[in-house]
Amino acid sequence: MSSGTGISSAAPATIPAADRQVQFVVDGTTTYGTLHVPAHRPGARLAVALLLPGSGPTDRNGDQPPGFTPATLRLIADVLGQDGVISLRFDKYFTGRTGPGRYRDDPGRIDMAAFTRQAVAAYDVMREQPETDQHALLIVGHSEGGLQALLVARAARPKPVGLALLEPQDLPALDMMDYQVAGQLDQAAAAGVITREVAERNKAAVREGITDFRARHPVVVEGLLPGVAALLRDLDNPLKSRFIHSVDAIYPPDVARRIGPGTRVMVTCGTADTQVPCWTTSPLLRALSAAHATGPGLRVLPEVDHFLHPAGTPVDDQILAESARLALHEFLRPWWNDGGGDARLR
Repeated sequence: MSSGTGISSAAPATIPAADRQVQFVVDGTTTYGTLHVPAHRPGARLAVALLLPGSGPTDRNGDQPPGFTPATLRLIADVLGQDGVISLRFDKYFTGRTGPGRYRDDPGRIDMAAFTRQAVAAYDVMREQPETDQHALLIVGHSEGGLQALLVARAARPKPVGLALLEPQDLPALDMMDYQVAGQLDQAAAAGVITREVAERNKAAVREGITDFRARHPVVVEGLLPGVAALLRDLDNPLKSRFIHSVDAIYPPDVARRIGPGTRVMVTCGTADTQVPCWTTSPLLRALSAAHATGPGLRVLPEVDHFLHPAGTPVDDQILAESARLALHEFLRPWWNDGGGDARLR
């Protein structure tokens, strides 16, 4: 339909999807990230999610290049974009363009609190974007990023209205390490690579080493398998020990109890996840219930591994299992948006 002047009254054009590079300063360090803005109509306000990666030098895409590139966070950003949700992912300390920042001359000073401050600053950046719906702030965390999501949710203002905790760290860090190493030793014994006696001796040494480290006593590694000895020796590495102490002191369910009541929370657990197995989730789920979180709650992903792959997929294959994608869509349902208006809890 057109007016008498011949000027069309068609709906405004859609602004195409785009990646916008952002940077912000926290504690004197310039941090670099990518804001993915889905296609939307001019003036639309969309839900926005902060994406938080797993442990170690994992960058904004969920990679540790060059040898480990599953692109977990980039793929999650794509899923969110399909539902009209903006996402911000960033290079945390010691990764990507951000690098060591203020910790360049003394990397052993960094602790979990520094990473949390960086993530809270990123949350503030995403909140300030012109397309952001201020009533639809979300956090999506993978692995250790799930714990970080809870820490940011506790500190950020305004609080997020939704948390997606994907294969989240839900035990103290060294308890999780103990479980993982024990599983690897049991597998080696079952395969005949080592004897059962050697497996049990090394498992006991790991437990003792963790106890000594927590008490700030020297960790004994003599007589252990080389891989186990290297792992325990690394605890006392002056470049890492401060951070390990700081993250190990956090019990994730204690943090979960302090999220805002009414927060929409999803926790995923893949049945093929050997790093964060499903049996560890119960205390976290009870804590979320005590905090009066709402659903979807726990979503068990059959035959899905820690990186949200179908079981048996090579780790660098850049795909998400269909059940993981569907779980994310379900979590985002209240904020689905075709770009034509504000995102609101529906």
